[in-house]
Amino acid sequence: MVSQTAEYALRTIIWLASSADVPLTTQQIAEATRVPPGYLAKILQSLGRAGLVKSQRGIKGGFVLVGDPHSLTPWDVVKVIDPVRRIEHCPLGLENHRSVLCPLHRKLDAAMAQIETALAGVTIADLVEEAGGEPPFCGS
Repeated sequence: MVSQTAEYALRTIIWLASSADVPLTTQQIAEATRVPPGYLAKILQSLGRAGLVKSQRGIKGGFVLVGDPHSLTPWDVVKVIDPVRRIEHCPLGLENHRSVLCPLHRKLDAAMAQIETALAGVTIADLVEEAGGEPPFCGS
């Protein structure tokens, strides 16, 4: 239930968190995270506008993580890139479902709540540490 764009953003943030504040170019990040460079550039723009990364110009320029990975959660990243929307009212607008969601929408909302809880309950630093300092990417 997390979009591919959100997963790409999470890979990027985790990679930057593991890079020890060394600026990385879009190409370096794309190769390491296996995210298409053009797509990554758009993700980095979104992350930059949200204040999660910053770019440094110049010969040793690139992108770095802003802030402390010990206080940044995957949920913080997902909310910026592709927020998981909770179901508060019947999406069909059915009158008899206004105050109580139907069983299907209750289950869907409960699943979304579990995703939110899981992603908010761990930090980016925890994920880097769990991987032994290497980003936890499939196939790497």
